[in-house]
Amino acid sequence: MEALTIGKLARQGRVHVETIRYYERRGLLPRPARTPSGYRAFASDSVRRIRFIKRAQELGFSLKEIKDLLSLRATSGARCADVLRRAQAKIKDIEEKIRTLQAMRKGLDRLAEQCSGKGPASTCPILEALDLEAKD
Repeated sequence: MEALTIGKLARQGRVHVETIRYYERRGLLPRPARTPSGYRAFASDSVRRIRFIKRAQELGFSLKEIKDLLSLRATSGARCADVLRRAQAKIKDIEEKIRTLQAMRKGLDRLAEQCSGKGPASTCPILEALDLEAKD
């Protein structure tokens, strides 16, 4: 198994070197062995792990949730149903975020309809409405 420097790992994992260091600090990547000169020597399967982390992030999982998923993979008694429950919880979380974003969009649409885009910003109905809402 070929050991990878942090630079090679970053290139193959398509992340920055600082991202790898951060993942290490957060416990998402195991601490690598060190060469006699002190350089990190990552296992080649670290590339797969980094790509797993990035893909999970793209699907909305937080780093804490990703750490839990990685832990499930390594736990002998863990079941596919455990992973499914986490995926279903993430789906519910995403659906709630969508509802929140849609409500924000509606509110902003209403404010934008009130503004002609003419005149000084100090009399803009959008700013006025935001000011009123902040005082409530």
